Amino acid sequence: MINIKVKKSNNKVYEIVTKGHAGFDDYGKDIVCAAVSTMITTTINNIIALDDSISYEVNSGFLKIRVEENTDINNKLLDNLVRMLEELESQYPKNIEIRNED
Repeated sequence: MINIKVKKSNNKVYEIVTKGHAGFDDYGKDIVCAAVSTMITTTINNIIALDDSISYEVNSGFLKIRVEENTDINNKLLDNLVRMLEELESQYPKNIEIRNED
C-alpha cells in the first residue's frame, strides 16, 4: 500500500510524504504506482518551473516534498495534487491511503 501523509498549517500544505508500493500489480506494471508517480512528478516539475519554492527528497519507495516558501502557485498546485490523490484513493482504497495532519 502507498501511504501518503499530507501536513498542513493554516490550511496550507507544507509537507507531503509518500511511502510504499501500491501492490496492485508487479513492479513496472502497477497502474496505481504509475498514477501516483506521474501526479507527484508533474506537480514537482511545475512548481520548480514556475517559482522554485519547494524542495524534495527521493529514495527507493520514499518521496518527501517540503514547501520552502508559501506562494499562490505552490498552494494551488499542491492542493490540486492532494485532490487528485484523494480521487485515486477513492478508486483504489486497498492500494493507497492518505492521512491529513493539521
